[in-house]
Amino acid sequence: MTKFAHTVLHLLRAIVASMVLIVTVSVGESRADWPEHPITIIVPFARGGATDLIGRLLATELMQRLGKNVSVQNRVGEVGSVALRAAAKAAPNGYTLLVTSNAALINLIINPNLSKTAYDTPKDFAPIAYLGSSPVVIVTRPSSGIGSIADLIAKAKANPGKLSCASVGIGSPSGIALDLLKIRAGIDITDTLFDGGEDAMRAAIIGATDVASTGIGGLMDHIRSGELKALVQMGSDRWVDLPDVPTMAEAGIPNAVVETSLMFFAPAATADSVIDRLTRATQAILQQRDIQAKMLDAGIRLQYEGPEDLYARIMREIPIWKEVAKRLGVKKR
Repeated sequence: MTKFAHTVLHLLRAIVASMVLIVTVSVGESRADWPEHPITIIVPFARGGATDLIGRLLATELMQRLGKNVSVQNRVGEVGSVALRAAAKAAPNGYTLLVTSNAALINLIINPNLSKTAYDTPKDFAPIAYLGSSPVVIVTRPSSGIGSIADLIAKAKANPGKLSCASVGIGSPSGIALDLLKIRAGIDITDTLFDGGEDAMRAAIIGATDVASTGIGGLMDHIRSGELKALVQMGSDRWVDLPDVPTMAEAGIPNAVVETSLMFFAPAATADSVIDRLTRATQAILQQRDIQAKMLDAGIRLQYEGPEDLYARIMREIPIWKEVAKRLGVKKR
């Protein structure tokens, strides 16, 4: 064998050995037991809200099923954008996850001028599961003289811009619900902003505003006490505790569904095996009757949908919120 041939043979053996090593390492990594480290679930909103409640529920239940610590990290700011940026930039290794609501997902459409925004929901996140929803309700105090959603619309048309509605503001479900109501009904109501849903409800109770747009969480106590009256619910169907309150569609206003939709994601490029395990675990958690009852009491209707259905849901909603942004005159600078 010539010296040249010997050198070539030596190189070929080295290449084959390297390929075997790479394959061995890859197989070893694909078979590694995930998780091997603690997991963090990022939540874009403060403690106590629907998103935080479902995030902490998942953390507790997943900890039992996965055998590793699962903690919740509340990253508040810019109606969820701070948290979504952090989650989008996280390593796609299954150790940083995201539980969010549609408020954060559509915030770029309603608020396209947020500074330092660096995420694209359909591209930067891998869907794990749709978790459920909590409807937005339009309420008023019983002495307001507004007895139904038809009354509210009639009064608003007769007095453009003079009626006021308390909400948590642009990009929040309550703010979006009010904007969509104004667009679909062709009315002008002044949006009065508050820091939280409880403050918005209190404004309607004391008469600081004519009505309030708020999530159902925390609302039922005020309705049962007689402090507030529900005019319409903006969910896709009637809430179990409000059987006599119509939906927007039933009130003659189509295409005006606004719910706080709760969703579970991982960073894009997370391994399919990790997504699959998280999806199956989440489905099992959401189907437990005791957990369903507990969340229903908190104003959250649990409803499992898999990754493909969640992605389709997001893509269906985007044109709706683009229309809202267009009608509001929102322009990207």
